[in-house]
Amino acid sequence: MAKILLIEDNEMNRDMLSRRLERRGFEIVIAVDGKEGLEKANSARPDLILLDMSLPVMDGWEAASILKRQPETAAIPIIALTAHAMSGDRERALEVGCDDYDVKPIEFERLLEKMRALLNGKI
Repeated sequence: MAKILLIEDNEMNRDMLSRRLERRGFEIVIAVDGKEGLEKANSARPDLILLDMSLPVMDGWEAASILKRQPETAAIPIIALTAHAMSGDRERALEVGCDDYDVKPIEFERLLEKMRALLNGKI
């Protein structure tokens, strides 16, 4: 099953989402800020990254941009997650390199469909 890097600073969101994904058979790697997310992306080599855009230390916008510029992580699909769904956020997320975008609160089945589309049969 696919390895997912969940970069999320909110403990309740992180716990809920990681448990639900683990029950579906995913291997979950967790990071709590953008800097740790970059480190884990490089060391764990996930199949997909779920990236909160409002993070401490380094926000998701900067983290996504760096991940897509690094040859080692450029091909890893990223789904941006944000509670602050403002006009233009989806476009901005795609501009910095995210492959898709979803809003919080997470609608789990919708997120799974987006993940399936990006994982190309790895789930």
